[in-house]
Amino acid sequence: MSFLDDSTWHASVYSDGWVKAAGEAAVTAPATGAEIGRIGIADADDVARAARRAAEAQRAWAAQPYLERAAVLRRAGQLWEEHAGDVGDWLVREAGSIPPKAGVETETAAQECYEAAALASHSLGEIIPSAQPRLSLVRRRPVGVVGVIAPFNFPLILAIRSVAPALALGNAVVLKPDPRTAVSGGVSIARIFEEAGLPDGVLHVLPGGADAGEALVADPHVRTISFTGSTAAGRRVGELAARHLKRAHLELGGNSALIVLDDADLDLAASAGAWGSFLHQGQICMTTGRHLVHEHVLEPYLARLAEKADHLPVGDPATEQVALGPIIDTNQRDKIHALVTASVDAGARLVAGGTYDRLFYRPTVLADVTPATPAYAQEVFGPVAPVISFGDVAEAVALARDTEYGLSLGILGKDVMAALAIAEQIPSGIVHINDQTVGDEAVAPFGGVGASGTGSRFGGASANVDAFTEAQWLTMQGTIQQYPF
Repeated sequence: MSFLDDSTWHASVYSDGWVKAAGEAAVTAPATGAEIGRIGIADADDVARAARRAAEAQRAWAAQPYLERAAVLRRAGQLWEEHAGDVGDWLVREAGSIPPKAGVETETAAQECYEAAALASHSLGEIIPSAQPRLSLVRRRPVGVVGVIAPFNFPLILAIRSVAPALALGNAVVLKPDPRTAVSGGVSIARIFEEAGLPDGVLHVLPGGADAGEALVADPHVRTISFTGSTAAGRRVGELAARHLKRAHLELGGNSALIVLDDADLDLAASAGAWGSFLHQGQICMTTGRHLVHEHVLEPYLARLAEKADHLPVGDPATEQVALGPIIDTNQRDKIHALVTASVDAGARLVAGGTYDRLFYRPTVLADVTPATPAYAQEVFGPVAPVISFGDVAEAVALARDTEYGLSLGILGKDVMAALAIAEQIPSGIVHINDQTVGDEAVAPFGGVGASGTGSRFGGASANVDAFTEAQWLTMQGTIQQYPF
C-alpha cells in the first residue's frame, strides 16, 4: 500500500487522527481533469475545534525535552527521503509539477526538517545587564499555536518551511493547505509527522477555503500567522491579524527583474532567463517577471530566449517528458492569457508562445513592451517573459525600482562589482548576481519588501526563532527588594 494511499485520508482532515470535516471535495489532476482522490474540507467550526485542541496539546509538547522534539524532526526528515517517490508522484499529478521540480520539493522538505531539528537546541536567550543587583535575561518562549496558510504552487516547501521550525521550537500548528494541492501540501505532511511520532493534537491539517482561512487568523488560540500567497490576500490576512493583535508573517507576490548587462554571456543569460520565467509554468512568486536588457544586446538576447521558448515541450508530466506542465486551473490560465492579449493589443510584439491547449500554456516572450504594458507592469504568475531595453545603468536601476514589489532580483554580467553596485540601489529581499531570480535554501532567510511581504521571516535559524517565539524578560534576585512603600 502506498504511503499516501487514499483509504487513509479519503474525504477526511487530520485533527487528532483522520476525521470527517464539514465538507469534502475532489482532488483533481490539472493535466487531465480526472479525479484522483477526495479530501475533507474544513469550515470555521472545524478550525475552532482544532485550534482549541492544539492549544491544549502545545503545552505538553513545549515541555518535552528538546532532544525529543529534535528526534521527531530528524525522523520526519528521514521519512521524506524514504517516501520521496510517493510524495513526488502526487506533486506531479496534483500540482502539475515536472518530476525534477517534485524532487526539489521532497529534498527541501527533508532538509527543512533536519534544519528544524537543530533549532530545538538553538540558543534561546541572552543575559543582559541590569542597573539592579539581579540576574537579568531575555529568553525566547514558544508563541503557542501557529496558523500556517500555504498556496498551491510549491505546496510542500511553502508549508513545511513554517510547520517544521514552528514544531521544533515547541509550538503546535494548524495548517490550512490550498484545497487544489491538499494531498501533496497537506496530507503528506500529516502522514510524515504521524509516522515520525509527533504527539496527537500538536499538528492539524485542515484544507479549506477563505472562510477557514479567516477563522484561523481570527481564532484567539492562534497567536501567530504564517501566510504565503498573493499580495491581495496577504493584505486581508494582515489587516485581520492586526485587528486581533497578532503577528502575521507575510510572504507575498512579486514581479522580479532580471537585468542583463551588455557584457553578459548571452547564451548563458538566455538559459537563465528562460529558467527564471518558465520553471513550473511561471507559477512562482520569485519568477522572472521582467527582463531588463541592455539595448546593445537586446535583439540577440530576444532571439535566444524565443528559441528556447519555442523548443520547450509542454504537456502532462505524469506521462510525458516535458519542461512545462499544466497551469493549475482555468481561472489562472484565463488570467494569464488576458494579460498577454491585453499586452499585444497595447503594442507589445509576440515573439514566442501566446497560445494554449486546455491548461497547457506555451512559454511566451513579449518584446516592444513599455512600463505600462499589462504583462510587464503586473504579476502574471504564468510562463510569460516581457523584455524591455535600457540604455545605461541609471535607466536599468530606475526600471527595476519602478514596481510595488521587492522580492527577488537577478543581475547578469561579467563585472560582479558593477552588478553589486546596481543591487545596492534596488530594494529587494533577495539578490542573485549571475543567476536568475528563482532560488531557495532551507538555511537562507526568505522574504521580500514592499508589496512582496513583511521581510525575511522564513528560513534560517535567526528568522525562524524570531518568527515562532516571543521574547520574555526574566529577572531573579536572592531576596525581595525593599521599596519605599
